[in-house]
Amino acid sequence: MDSLELKPVGRAAGTVRLPGSKSISNRVLLLAALAQGETEIAGLLDADDTRVMREALSALGVGFSNQTIKGVGGAFPVKRAELFLGNAGTALRPLTAALALSSGEYHLSGVPRMHERPIGDLVDALRGIGARIDYAGKQGFPPLVVHPGAIRVEALKVRGDVSSQFLSALLMSLPLTGRPSRIEVQGELISKPYVEITLNVMRRFGLEAGRTGWRYFSIPRGVYRSPGKIVVEGDASSASYFLAAGAIGGGPVRVEGVGRDSIQGDLRFTEVLQRMGAQVSLEENAIEVSRTAPKLSPIDMDLNHIPDAAMTAAVMALFADGPSRLRNIASWRVKETDRLVAMATELRKLGASVEEGSDFLKIAPGKLKAGVAIDTYDDHRMAMSFSLVALGGVPVTIRDPGCVAKTFPGYFEAFQSIAA
Repeated sequence: MDSLELKPVGRAAGTVRLPGSKSISNRVLLLAALAQGETEIAGLLDADDTRVMREALSALGVGFSNQTIKGVGGAFPVKRAELFLGNAGTALRPLTAALALSSGEYHLSGVPRMHERPIGDLVDALRGIGARIDYAGKQGFPPLVVHPGAIRVEALKVRGDVSSQFLSALLMSLPLTGRPSRIEVQGELISKPYVEITLNVMRRFGLEAGRTGWRYFSIPRGVYRSPGKIVVEGDASSASYFLAAGAIGGGPVRVEGVGRDSIQGDLRFTEVLQRMGAQVSLEENAIEVSRTAPKLSPIDMDLNHIPDAAMTAAVMALFADGPSRLRNIASWRVKETDRLVAMATELRKLGASVEEGSDFLKIAPGKLKAGVAIDTYDDHRMAMSFSLVALGGVPVTIRDPGCVAKTFPGYFEAFQSIAA
């Protein structure tokens, strides 16, 4: 289907069961593959990003049986492979580090947009400890060719101001060296909650990495060991669309699968909702949102810690009674598309006045225009965020709605289930 027209929605109410977290799923898949023993994974996300990770791990010699993974207990046994990883940064970046330490010949590539997403900081860090990685195209970007290297690891440095995935990739992979190691983060580390997810999942597989602030990280000598069974919680980023629907469309909207005990940073999107005037109820494994005020309140917030859910906040700003400012979101520029440009462009189509800075958006809502066709730039979060426009009582068309298959293939069915 080339486009999907969403009819005007007067109210949003109901319950949605979330798919598994993408961020947790791909971390769990990698560590289960590297671990000793078999791991049964419950709640694993079934979407494009996890599919390419599973296919890559299979090609590298990892055994799968339904939801059970038979770990290889160290470096990958297959020493030559060509791996296509779509546009999944949570697959390509950690695999780059793990393969650089696996003493083989590997070629890693993705879709054209993946080849525009920087990886130079990770490659530089790995080269600094003896890894041999070549660029098959443009310097600093995939595709990559990985060769066996003479790894010498004690301490290494990595920049933290472009993507936290570079640090996460190193943290998860350095145990393959068989020696303790230390990482120094240079510059300001962005998206810190995603590093917390990495540390949490490593702990579940038996390795406790230490940190001193957000500057120094230490990885002990040891091997990953299967916890036996692990449960992937619901995706907090995906939850943001339904929670926002409860705030815009009155609610109550309840999401199940994520709650106050979540290890995901995007749980803090609830702070955005509260600042905008929504009522939020946090339970152990569910969240419910509603609104009684006539309009939402504008916000001026630093959203560096929740870059994905910040996109949902940008569309919510269309429904506020004044201008909103979303700050410290420069990482949007190196995601599935340049999200600062894309978001500003589509918000303006809908009647908003938007100021786009190097790392911020200022959004002044106007009269919501009906029947606008939203371009999604092959970015799942653009499609899901802008579905919320229908809650303004106007029809909206989402072009290329199938792009949501990256993380949430059944998104539009779930959205329609709460649209009254």
